[in-house]
Amino acid sequence: MPRDLAYYDTNKQISKLAGKLYKNSVIDKDLYAKYDVKRGLRDIDGKGVRTGLTDISEILQNKIVDGKTVPADGMLYYRGYNIEDIVDGFVADGRFGFEEVAYLLLFGEMPTKKALDNFKEILGSYRVLPTNFVRDVIMKAPSADMMNTLARSVLTLYCYDSNPNDTSIENVLRQSMQLISVFPLLSVYGYQAYNHYLRNQSLFIHVPDPNKSTAEVVLTLLRPDQQYTELEARVLDMALVLHAEHGGGNNSSFTTHVVTSSGTDTYSAISSALCSLKGPKHGGANVRVSKMFEDLKINVHDWTDDEAIATYLSNIIDKKAFDRSGLIYGMGHAVYTISDPRARILKSFTQRLAKAKGLEDEYDLYARVERLAPEVIGQKKHIYKGVSANVDFYSGFIYNMLDLPTELYTPIFAIARIAGWSAHRMEELINGNKIIRPAYLGIANHKDYKKLDER
Repeated sequence: MPRDLAYYDTNKQISKLAGKLYKNSVIDKDLYAKYDVKRGLRDIDGKGVRTGLTDISEILQNKIVDGKTVPADGMLYYRGYNIEDIVDGFVADGRFGFEEVAYLLLFGEMPTKKALDNFKEILGSYRVLPTNFVRDVIMKAPSADMMNTLARSVLTLYCYDSNPNDTSIENVLRQSMQLISVFPLLSVYGYQAYNHYLRNQSLFIHVPDPNKSTAEVVLTLLRPDQQYTELEARVLDMALVLHAEHGGGNNSSFTTHVVTSSGTDTYSAISSALCSLKGPKHGGANVRVSKMFEDLKINVHDWTDDEAIATYLSNIIDKKAFDRSGLIYGMGHAVYTISDPRARILKSFTQRLAKAKGLEDEYDLYARVERLAPEVIGQKKHIYKGVSANVDFYSGFIYNMLDLPTELYTPIFAIARIAGWSAHRMEELINGNKIIRPAYLGIANHKDYKKLDER
């Protein structure tokens, strides 16, 4: 049989088998309510089921008024410190903040100047990949999916570690700090390889300056001329600070806890978190926001026409516009209702960068959508408890203004969140003494076994 016909025949068989698999795997949705199963580890109101405790960060979205719990502006705390106070502190001093936040998340306290300088010096010394790693690992099999490249690279680093399986806190801390340092290299070099080998563009592999901040390293590694403005670096640094951590219940941090509880090595745990973040229901929201705005600009010619914008947003909810998902991307969050503190902070930096880039009209369009979307959602949805812009609403616009390729949007998230993942891994190692193993209720009918020739 010719190969193409054999391939077609095999695909037909796979298609039939898939249909059989689906038929025998569907679970009656009513059974979840019958057995009080919290699907997605959430209750009927969408609130997460409490499965653990963490000292790393805290998210608050309610306040007590007259003895009743009511929604409030969201608050985010890193190790007990309000993120807005942290930001105000390093912005007032004219410092980059990500390294300070990484120190805080890892060690649970604010660094002194001496401690912070020492921490940055260690990170700088770690900001180098093993000999020939770029050639033998990153360049040999470039991928259009940077998260795939990043996860593969992290797993391969296991082979270059002389003590990879030691889960003592001292060793895991060393591994964590090394990963925090090299994530920008793995991400940007992975993109450069893809850009060269799969898109036939020029190849740039710059050597990172160990004295520069993480945000500066990302920009210098990515840009052919290695040049950037102070504002560009500050805004990217702010995005890293705001993405560094967000509680233990988000999918990738929870994944870190689950996989760590099995006793596995650091590289396996972090690659698992990366695989979680790769999923479009977790990472990549800012890419969809950017694409949604591209579609909006095509369909709404007057960016100052509130009525036309509202109509477009209404069509999205009715699954008549953009990707027909019914979702206005960048609006709403699993926890926050009144406002997302990360979005509040990032909005002002977005405005400053837009002004510097001459993109005030585009910023104004984002601000209009942020104002109109909750109104439209409130009118269209029968069950409505409040919705606001989340951090992804503005981050995609920022990355676009920084000329970051969309392929790197989610890796940028990972470059920041590796700090939080590392803190959660060590918290699990220090406090956890049981493998995380939730229960699943078996509901299949019991059947009598028949021999093969009797079926």
